[in-house]
Order: sequence, then structure tokens, then C-alpha cells
Amino acid sequence: MADLSVIFKYFSHLTAQQLLQFAALEDLYKYRNERINVISRKDINHLYEHHVLHSLAVAKIISFNKHAEVMDLGTGGGFPGIPLAIYFPETKFTLVDSVGKKIKVVNEVAASLGLKNVTAVHDRAENIKMKFDFIVTRATGTLDELMTWGKGKIKKESRHELRNGLFALKGGNLSEELKKYLYKPDRGSASLRDLSGGSKVFEIKDFFEEKFFESKKVVYMAAL
Repeated sequence: MADLSVIFKYFSHLTAQQLLQFAALEDLYKYRNERINVISRKDINHLYEHHVLHSLAVAKIISFNKHAEVMDLGTGGGFPGIPLAIYFPETKFTLVDSVGKKIKVVNEVAASLGLKNVTAVHDRAENIKMKFDFIVTRATGTLDELMTWGKGKIKKESRHELRNGLFALKGGNLSEELKKYLYKPDRGSASLRDLSGGSKVFEIKDFFEEKFFESKKVVYMAAL
């Protein structure tokens, strides 16, 4: 059985509405996962830690402003978009995926939760004409691919402490993938945490102590 308490552990100031919405996720996803496999069968029992809390790592880095617009690129079954939409109810989220059955699940989950700030779009990210303050993604592409898919979809005017850009939830050793983005100071070696253009790599283990997050990261790339 998935354990909702891991969300309360790190986010203790949720409203009653948010608590109800997060609590509803287990049954909603288990029911739909039996019909459309959007989460691996083995992983569904770790829904709150591996999917919901993982998604909420972005909320440890930035607090989206009221009426900010965010695209979830390659949302799959709704991650990180659905948990972030619950946590930021005044932020507008557009969840995009090229697989229709996954978007069907997103629509059903969002409707069941009463999320008025979620729009689900069945299309390739490259075809989206709107512009957003930020893009969030757990898609399995390389950083170069994610940057290409999100190109031209970021608003120029920034209204947050961090410049508009992309947050990618990634895992494993990213040294090679990030090599060309590393900021190289005059002295000393380049730091994996600090990338060029004000971008940065955040270790999720700095926010959450569970073993699952030991190699997980959020890569923030400023202004695509």
C-alpha cells in the first residue's frame, strides 16, 4: 500500500483540500493503472514516494507565482504536473503527451480531483504554440533533446526569483550529459552543481532523505 505520510513529512502546511486531493491519488491511479499502464505494476505501491514526492522536489526549489503558466513536457500519466497542480492551485498547468491513452488518464484524474488549473493536451511538445514561464518534465529524453523540444516555448519576461526556464527531473550520473553546460571558473574544476547561464543541478537528497532519492536530481536550465 502506498504511504501518504511521506508527503506530510516534507509538506506540513497543506490545506484540507490539498490533503484530500493527495489522499485520493492512490485509488485513482490504481484503478486506472489496471486498465492503462501509466505506472509500472511493481511501482504503483510506491506511488507517493517515487512519483508524487519526486514530482514535488520542484516545489523545494521554486514557488510558482499566482497565475504563472507551466508546461509539463511528456507528462505520461500526469507527473510531475498533477502533484504540482495540487500544490500550486493558482498556477496554470498544461500537461502535454503524444500518447492519447496517457492524456485520457490525466484528464480523468484531474476531473476526479476537481483541478481547474490543469489542461491536458494530446500532441507532441514541439507542436505546442503557447509560451510558458517554466517547463517541468520527467520525460526520458536527454537534456539536449528536452532543450530542443522546449525551444521557443519560454516567455522572455521573468516574474520569479529564478529566470524562466526548464526543470528536468533526472537520475543517475549526469556528468557526460551535462559536460557542455558546465560553468568553468578561472581556477579549480567545474562544479556539477553550477551550470552556465545561471543554471544549476539540485540534488534531491538535499531535500528528501529516502534512499530512492540518492541519485535523483533536478536540473534547472535558465531561459531556453
